[in-house]
Amino acid sequence: MRILHTADWHLGKHLGQYERTGEHALFLQWLLNQINRQSIDVLIVAGDIFDTGNPSNTALKQYYDFLWQVKDTCCRDVVIVGGNHDSVSTLNAPRDLLRFFNVHVVGGVPENFSEQVIEIKDDWGTTQLVVCAVPFLRDKDIRLSVPGESANERRQRISQGIAEHYRNLVPYIMPYKERHIPVIATGHLFTAGAQASPDSEKDIHVGNLGQVAGDQFPTEFDYVALGHLHRPQLVNRMPHIRYPGSPVPLSFSENSDGKALLAVSFIDGKLSEVEEIPVPVLRRLIRVKGDWEKVKAKLSLIESRDGELPAWIEIQVETDDYIDDLDKQLIAMELVNLEIVFVKQIRMRQHQSMSETVEETLSLNDINPLTVFEKRCEQDYAETGYDDLLQTFREALELMEDRKSR
Repeated sequence: MRILHTADWHLGKHLGQYERTGEHALFLQWLLNQINRQSIDVLIVAGDIFDTGNPSNTALKQYYDFLWQVKDTCCRDVVIVGGNHDSVSTLNAPRDLLRFFNVHVVGGVPENFSEQVIEIKDDWGTTQLVVCAVPFLRDKDIRLSVPGESANERRQRISQGIAEHYRNLVPYIMPYKERHIPVIATGHLFTAGAQASPDSEKDIHVGNLGQVAGDQFPTEFDYVALGHLHRPQLVNRMPHIRYPGSPVPLSFSENSDGKALLAVSFIDGKLSEVEEIPVPVLRRLIRVKGDWEKVKAKLSLIESRDGELPAWIEIQVETDDYIDDLDKQLIAMELVNLEIVFVKQIRMRQHQSMSETVEETLSLNDINPLTVFEKRCEQDYAETGYDDLLQTFREALELMEDRKSR
């Protein structure tokens, strides 16, 4: 049996004001071809199918068109779980209809706990695989708030709650394990020691507090298909616990990440191989930084590549004085097959309250609330410490994200 593990599509994603629809369309068509080429029986999408809880009609059409086309491939079943960016209600709305096409959707933790356990059967009705389809675990799914608890106590409570959720699945899967039927668990979470992408993964509790170590997943799981982190990676050097990463780079910080899918093979009920399938570069995201002369020199060396969409570039010009006609100078360069997306001027100066040179970004595009709050805490509470205050602010951000996704 062959299973294809992917995650973090983020359909409907924008980079600034620019849509990523073209890249996602090319990826989904490539994915359909790979399903047949790799003789895939089951496709698992481990969360963050959409970039927002209220996806556009274009993003929804891409999603449903893809699921409709999968039925014409060799793939028999599709398992989809919700991520922290997904709306539970949006994913779950068509699940009863999609089940007729062997598409199994678990947008959030169901009221009936056992509905997370999905049997994958062959054409004769024999169970060949079991998937414990665990979605992103929201705070309400794993713990109750405890008044007066410290930041460390909250951190431990969330981690323990996530681990306990997986342990509670073990009694449901033991009858299958006794019959030597392989079991896969999914998850959309952050694991201890894993590497996040700095610009595109939000620092909510799943990214900071809810860290689960690889050895906290029950050994009864033959493979753990994770999502949330955008870089392909193993967890604690355990080859059966993996992130495939996002198939499309979602920010300029991911411009050097190799993108991949994971093909998981079982023979006689045992995990035999996990193969990385590289995703082709559909559009390069290029970050160029330096003074204006260095930036011009670097831009002149960028060459177009056949088969790719025009590259997008983030240009960071370090300057002592604002360059009024920078946009006109860039247009005059007549760059071929390159689309300039973001242009920033970074003024280099001596900050009044610091002894070292710092950068002051003249564009506000990338400022996020957590960064601003951290800077203010550093300024006002450097001597007394502010860990608890920072933790409370993170939880406030998490609550806002949770409400947006409902």
